[in-house]
Amino acid sequence: MLATLIPLFDSEMSVKAYTIFAQRDNYFLDPIHAGTSRLDNAVRIEGLDIMENMGIHTLSDDKELFLPIMNVSIFVDFDTVIEAPHDKIVILMDETVPPEENYINRILELRKMGYHFAIQNIPLNRFGDYQPILAAMDFVLLDHTTIDIKKAKAMFDKIYPNLQIIAVNVNTQEEYSELKDIGGFNLYEGGFFRLPVHDKDKEIAPLKATYVELLRVVNQPDFDLTDAAKVIGHDTALVLSLLEMVNHMTVNSDISSVRHAAAMLGQTELKKWINTAVTKELCADKPSEITRLSLIRAKFAENLAPYFDLKIKQDELFLMGLFSVLNIILDKPMEEAIKSVSVSPAIADALTERSGDYAKVLDFIEEYENASWSEISRILVLSEIDMDDVYKAYLDSLSWYRDLVSI
Repeated sequence: MLATLIPLFDSEMSVKAYTIFAQRDNYFLDPIHAGTSRLDNAVRIEGLDIMENMGIHTLSDDKELFLPIMNVSIFVDFDTVIEAPHDKIVILMDETVPPEENYINRILELRKMGYHFAIQNIPLNRFGDYQPILAAMDFVLLDHTTIDIKKAKAMFDKIYPNLQIIAVNVNTQEEYSELKDIGGFNLYEGGFFRLPVHDKDKEIAPLKATYVELLRVVNQPDFDLTDAAKVIGHDTALVLSLLEMVNHMTVNSDISSVRHAAAMLGQTELKKWINTAVTKELCADKPSEITRLSLIRAKFAENLAPYFDLKIKQDELFLMGLFSVLNIILDKPMEEAIKSVSVSPAIADALTERSGDYAKVLDFIEEYENASWSEISRILVLSEIDMDDVYKAYLDSLSWYRDLVSI
């Protein structure tokens, strides 16, 4: 099983929702299986583990989760398998759900229960057949690479004026700009965009749970620097602040981990800094989208270390994942951004040159985020990594993040 979260964003490029992209089998091992088993266990709703491990509220109270289903799984007892507010779930259907009476009645029943609906992959010449289903939808996903999107949009504006339109398969900045010029799209999804760039999303907000735990650790008699470093590593904002302080004190420090930075600062100065910085920030707002991505990447990289024969480098891989969005955070090219934190050469090479063993892990994480399941499957086969181990590593990173922010 493989599954990940893909962001849906608005015209300001601010993340507004997520779609679960899932694949149950490694089709690189058995490509024939991809065509013959699509409906095997279709009664299951793939990717629910993500919601269970992360929690719908951890994603953010103002974001919805698009949950893809197939024709059989629409008849599942949703209340027994989905532990989330109904109005936060958008049931995403495709052409496997036919415009037949039993399906239409089921959709209307679920709508009365509070669920929202979206539909995708309907050929333009079949929109008329799907009129009864389209009338019950909240969103329609249109792929500009397979249909005349101007014609389709004009039709929806006229016949279904309340239907929100999502442009998908937007793979370049140029395509995004062209669609924006057409206007009228509510949301977008595409391979060119996986990182938030909206100013609000770029803010690095502190995690209250981390700060409370850090105060507890450092105010114990003769506290352990390793314990403090472990807690600091749970918060991107704290790590950045710590490294900034260490860099003022040293030259060419080549920091390889948070523990290394804490040791360089020393127990007395670390305690003084923590008590001052943490107390001031305890009333800060919820973590931002960029904080979420940074922390999940960090933990995922750490979890993947043993499978890439880098178990002894787990701390460095955590830091690499944490700083993999440093260019977005600081609004600078990565080459400039990474100089401000003086990390080890191995981390710097991975982030700036995409070279070295660490870069393989970072590339894998990004392919996973993009739901590039063919490429992920290929890497798993070549590296003799079990697909389920990777999925467990990802789910663990989501659970870890959930626990950090659930206070």
